[in-house]
Amino acid sequence: MLYDLIIIGGGPAGAAAAVYASRKRLKTLFITKEWGGQSVVSEEIFNWIGTTSISGAELANNFKKHVLANAGESLEVKEGNIVNSIIDVGRLESGRPTSEFKVKTDSKEEFLTKTVLITTGSGRKQLEAKNADKLEHKGLTYCATCDGPLFADADVVVVGGGNAAFESAAQLLAYCKSVTLLHRSETFRADEITVEKVLKNPKIKAVKNVDILEIKGDKFVEGIVYKDKATGKETELKVSGIFVEIGQIPNTGFAKDLTALDQIGRIKINPLNQKTSVSGVWAAGDCTDVLYHQNNIAAGDAVRALEDIYLYIHTR
Repeated sequence: MLYDLIIIGGGPAGAAAAVYASRKRLKTLFITKEWGGQSVVSEEIFNWIGTTSISGAELANNFKKHVLANAGESLEVKEGNIVNSIIDVGRLESGRPTSEFKVKTDSKEEFLTKTVLITTGSGRKQLEAKNADKLEHKGLTYCATCDGPLFADADVVVVGGGNAAFESAAQLLAYCKSVTLLHRSETFRADEITVEKVLKNPKIKAVKNVDILEIKGDKFVEGIVYKDKATGKETELKVSGIFVEIGQIPNTGFAKDLTALDQIGRIKINPLNQKTSVSGVWAAGDCTDVLYHQNNIAAGDAVRALEDIYLYIHTR
């Protein structure tokens, strides 16, 4: 069978794309290992539009229910599978090249499709410090947008020095008592305008050139210990929340031989239509090189891609 479209990934982008593909009657195969994306671990999400508050697990279940409700003649759903590779096996129609791709999974299955939409998201780089794994989701979190409101009027720390760290700090300053930003280097990676603007707030303090040694706490975060790399002095800071923004790891290894990636492995796309460097392949969500990564943005980007995919299939 030759599908019109194969969607890879079960987060907000993949789920939105699957629903739209079904409604457009594209013959679609939806492949995902699991549902929900990064937010599945969040206790409470306050910014999913149309829902005042929802847990990550419930949001993931809603994605699954919405997609399965649209499954049928046009949409086939394959759960529990990981895509290992996508191979361009372009063919000729009426003497001109036409896109066709072979998608291989870890279960040794192979599927042919006219187009591909990659929505595999990314994973957060984990903080390497004593007790960091033990206290993850117990005061140590990787999403200020998702979990920040839980720490209203609290003293918190942001770990990182890039734009994402400063953007998280800016969000937290709206409702936290104080924010301390800890960075491992002497210079921030964030752009100067953002740094200057955020550091003007009297509730924030930035400490550079430090190593994070330990997260304090038994059942919940109670503090953080860091060391000045120049002097060797160790400091324990009493905080109840720690927000880690030290980078992401895109889930794009299977596509590295297919399409252009940036220096950290994100898929390069045209933000006007989500097209990649390869005709017939689109990408949306956290696996791409767009500036901001959020659930709502990922879903919207996928819808934009579907509109373009539909036109590609029916007008070429």
